[in-house]
Amino acid sequence: MAVSKPKLMVVGNGMVGHHFIEQVCSLGLNKIFDVHVFGEEPRPAYDRVQLSKYFETGSADPLMLTSAKDYQDWGITLHLNTMITAIDTATKTITNAEGQHYVYEQLVLATGSFPFVPPINGNDRDQCLVYRTIEDLQAIQAAAANSKVGVVVGGGLLGLEAANAMKQLGVKTHVVEFAPQLMPVQLNDKAGELLCSKIEQLGVSVHTSKATTAIIDGESALHRMTFNDESFLETDMIVFSAGIRPQDQLARVSNINIGERGGIEIDNWCLTSAPDVYAIGECALWQQKIFGLVAPGYQMARVAASHIASSVSDTKAQTFTGADMSTKLKLLGVDVAAIGASRGFDNAQFVELSDNQTGIYKKLWLDESGTLLKGAVLIGDNSDYSRLLDLYLSQDEIIGSAVELLLAGAENEADLKDTSIVCSCHQVTKGDIVDAVKAGSHKMAEIKSCTRAASGCGGCAPVVQKIIDQTLQAEGVDFNAGICAHFDHDRQALYHLCQVEGISDFTTLISQHGKPSANGLHYGCDICKPAAASIFASLKNQYVLNQDSGHVQLQDTNDAYLGNIQKDGTYSIVPRVAGGEITPAKLIAMGQIAQEYDLYTKITGGQRIDMFGATLSQLPEIWQKLIDAGFETGHAYGKSLRTVKSCVGSTWCRYGVQDSVGFAIDLENRYKGLRSPHKLKFAVSGCTRECAEAQSKDIGIIATDKGWNLYVAGNGGMRPRHGDLFATDLSTEELYQYIDRILMFYVKTADKLQRTSTWMESLDGGLAYLKSVVIDDALGINAALEQQMNHIVATYQCEWKTSLEQPAFLARFNEFVNPNEAPMSDTSAYQRVREQRFPNIKDAGAGTIAIKDITEQQTTADEVVA
Repeated sequence: MAVSKPKLMVVGNGMVGHHFIEQVCSLGLNKIFDVHVFGEEPRPAYDRVQLSKYFETGSADPLMLTSAKDYQDWGITLHLNTMITAIDTATKTITNAEGQHYVYEQLVLATGSFPFVPPINGNDRDQCLVYRTIEDLQAIQAAAANSKVGVVVGGGLLGLEAANAMKQLGVKTHVVEFAPQLMPVQLNDKAGELLCSKIEQLGVSVHTSKATTAIIDGESALHRMTFNDESFLETDMIVFSAGIRPQDQLARVSNINIGERGGIEIDNWCLTSAPDVYAIGECALWQQKIFGLVAPGYQMARVAASHIASSVSDTKAQTFTGADMSTKLKLLGVDVAAIGASRGFDNAQFVELSDNQTGIYKKLWLDESGTLLKGAVLIGDNSDYSRLLDLYLSQDEIIGSAVELLLAGAENEADLKDTSIVCSCHQVTKGDIVDAVKAGSHKMAEIKSCTRAASGCGGCAPVVQKIIDQTLQAEGVDFNAGICAHFDHDRQALYHLCQVEGISDFTTLISQHGKPSANGLHYGCDICKPAAASIFASLKNQYVLNQDSGHVQLQDTNDAYLGNIQKDGTYSIVPRVAGGEITPAKLIAMGQIAQEYDLYTKITGGQRIDMFGATLSQLPEIWQKLIDAGFETGHAYGKSLRTVKSCVGSTWCRYGVQDSVGFAIDLENRYKGLRSPHKLKFAVSGCTRECAEAQSKDIGIIATDKGWNLYVAGNGGMRPRHGDLFATDLSTEELYQYIDRILMFYVKTADKLQRTSTWMESLDGGLAYLKSVVIDDALGINAALEQQMNHIVATYQCEWKTSLEQPAFLARFNEFVNPNEAPMSDTSAYQRVREQRFPNIKDAGAGTIAIKDITEQQTTADEVVA
């Protein structure tokens, strides 16, 4: 006669409930208990963190974390479409909605949370939806099909993710947030402002400090949302994503203790007030805290499983002592990260970086001694997240100045300690990943399977991949470092494939060399698509916004409109002024145009004149007038040659030994059409007094009485690098020859968004190797490099001149569906300063590095050189 097993019941099959089952199986509890899992949805657990990916494929398959067959193979009974309605803690039974009863020895509640819908009159109207389940997404997709305008109520993590989904569906998207900033839980005010600015640049309108009072019939759309400041917004669909509430109703009706503001109270072993009943995830309340991220839920799942295991074995139970709520993610393409006390605390010291030109904001919160990292917020660049998170979690003392942490740039994963936590969701260390790679797991899928790293929220996946690659390299194993999840090839390999196979469109590239999604369709991302666009331009030099070849869909925000979008949503206009030389007639023409459109004007360090404040609809007419006046695009929006700076040289200066201006103009006109992995800056000095600062440029040239000295891979900015002396006393012909080869070899071999300075440092052999390639033709490719450059020069076109001849292109420059009925511009958004128009935005400027002094308790600021 078979002995019946004790019953382990799990209510909830979301991400946390599923992770609990994985722990049950890893501990062998599925061999000891008769395990039953009850889920209300029609499918097993799926990835709620990546919900918006559903709209890339129209299928839930890529989101699935498991299958019914997996549960069957594990010997676990899975009940889908089943709601548990009652718990009798005295008889230890649970009851479903059909009246069926199940006895339990141990019960785990993983019921999660539900979306909070503000109590607003009209919140139940048609096309008023929530963002939580696959069925919710299907409803959103159906509503978007007949909507022009949509609103997301809520500017937190989930709200911005919902806005991204709505935008992907082609709906004009608005975000309405009650707080005065986006992500008020994680970000301080400056970070919130920058995030808002970046999101608005992507075409999403943000409305903060808005309390919705009612949703009524609209005049031009299905709904009108009225606000407490008497303003309103008309929209065809509304998605509520204003936070979550713990799904504690089952415990509530079963007389299990509930917190004053909701949530099932648990102790350090995740036990509730009822014997043998556990609660984990977003439904659980630990020390009056609800944890709304997946990582703490996973920790609770591990604790509950270990405690159950300790009751049937000699193992020691883990305890739940709280959770790190740090997070790194990409919201609407914007890098965002928050670590620890990201909003600061009383008596905290801090260092702060605000770089308005590049759209980067970072702030580190330190303890009173200034030696321990207690929190951080990163906007626009989270490449140093892993290093900062490790420093926060380890509470190691900061070595040197904390300012250096802000300026260090992306971390080298090889420098992380083996004990450093890489995956917060599953508490996986770098050492765990390295050991798994050495044991034979060489692919991301294999690492996910054996360590669980990158299988939670997925935010650590890039770091995990780099650790895999570095470990394989250290072990002497060949590997492909893919540019993103869609390609196993890096940028250099993709460039080679496109060149050899003559590929000039993304559909062909990803179909032949990329990886399809679960439903067999091919998609790209905001990493591989712009990289491919740059490669096509470098090889073929076709019109970058060519609609027939699909190039226009590949471009990033600036290239898509041939202009740099600014913090107030307007664009800058930068005509080319080759070598910094401009005639009085052209100078007058530029001044008249700037005056007509009230554009802010400034002479830049690159000897150009920038004009700021043009609206999207003004760009074509301004550029038409500039082209009529003899100007052409300056490519300030592209990863290409920006400027060739010069001094006046021998034409006017008594020290000059060569015509530096004339040569700078010739250089700029030769290389102005080259698209490259990153921006390029040149300079030519007419003598060794070096007034053009050539040694800090990607290509720097200094005149001598015998010819020209060539410097390469210099870089200004946040991490300056002095250029390396490449060759001396070159003739003009030799100089052009060397520059052609250097630039095309850089374009051919550099990684995506890699400046020449870091490219040079990454070359095996550095400067000596580059000399052997360019001067000695060690690879036998110099003739091909020169031929490629000659093709670029011969096929140059001013992209704005070409665009103005394209009606389909010009149609994109209307902010309004009915341009003739467009409202007057809001003049209150600007102020007059020094007789020019400036955005009326707090803390305008190039940016600051602020340090709260540890000894004098005061704040100082130094300007960042951008």
